[in-house]
Amino acid sequence: MGLALGLAACGPPEPPAPAPPKVTVATPLRRDVTFYQDFTGRTASVQRAEVRARVAGFLERMDFSPGDMVKKGQVLFVIEPEPYQAQRDQAEAAVKSAEANRDRARSDLERLEEAIKTNAVSQQDVTRARAELSQAEAAVLSSSAELAQAKIQLDYTQVRSPVAGKVDRNLVDLGNLVGQTEATLLTTVVQVNPLWVYFDLPETIVLAMLADLRKVGVETPRDLASAEVQEQLKFFVGTQNDEGFPREGHLDFLANAVDTATGTIEVRGVVPNDDQLLLPGVFVRVRVPGRVMPHSTLVSERSIGTDLGGKYVMVVGDENVVEQRYIELGPREDDGFVVVTSGLEGDESYIVNGLLRARPGFPVSPEAHRDDDGAGSQS
Repeated sequence: MGLALGLAACGPPEPPAPAPPKVTVATPLRRDVTFYQDFTGRTASVQRAEVRARVAGFLERMDFSPGDMVKKGQVLFVIEPEPYQAQRDQAEAAVKSAEANRDRARSDLERLEEAIKTNAVSQQDVTRARAELSQAEAAVLSSSAELAQAKIQLDYTQVRSPVAGKVDRNLVDLGNLVGQTEATLLTTVVQVNPLWVYFDLPETIVLAMLADLRKVGVETPRDLASAEVQEQLKFFVGTQNDEGFPREGHLDFLANAVDTATGTIEVRGVVPNDDQLLLPGVFVRVRVPGRVMPHSTLVSERSIGTDLGGKYVMVVGDENVVEQRYIELGPREDDGFVVVTSGLEGDESYIVNGLLRARPGFPVSPEAHRDDDGAGSQS
């Protein structure tokens, strides 16, 4: 009986306590962070030109395909040149006739000036000859001007592009009479590289920008051309289909007054368009860099949780015990990190992976975060 009671008092051994869950931890990054603000803008062509008929005639030829990239001075249309060639030939003949009359009048004057030395002719004859020479010289000038005008009119039969850029479709078909009562619009050409981007900035940002520019010696718009200033005025552009803001430009103009209804100022920037994928008139997203936040604390975005108390991270403290730490967040970086403006000292170990296994007040088994885990290098 005593033996049975002794065996019953010992009983089976208690199971071992469960091992702390494994989590991966990292230390917050410390680096300078630039604060960005995003706006909406619209692209515009640096140059847009209407191509019009400057002489009357039938449209004879078109030397481009709609949508082509054309050079400045390239022939786009030809208006029947024959009538203007005839006018030029007639003007050239008139010049030759006037020059012949001038030469004859000069020869007559020279002969009379020799004859008057021997009193063979009267002074009145010499005076008359000088007047005839002056009239002949004036006729040469007049006919030469008419020839120049005829050449200009003939040159206008070749309708050239006034700017380099992308040409639109032809607005008049071949065989139609153009330029008869007005300078007929034939097509348009727009420059597509570079492009302008117009958008509105709050006056507070513009005033701060102007103050910073004054510190580096910018006094007039001409000073904006330096590379150093353009670096300070850079901005980034992305279309609705782009990932992020792949295009970089610089600001080159701001309006001379604030819109009192919105408290904003219209600004303009220049952005390269080498691939010609941007078109004038497109809505774009604009990102403008602002103030720099030095030695900022950043954590991986995927380590951040949310509850009724706000945003938080799980910090591994003494004896690997988990602490829930509420934080205030700043801007998000493109590499997946978020600035923490308050709540962390910057030297804590926070949980990157395994948040669901971690409970505040309980220990965990931390492992160092690896660079290939997708959140970036941690120290």
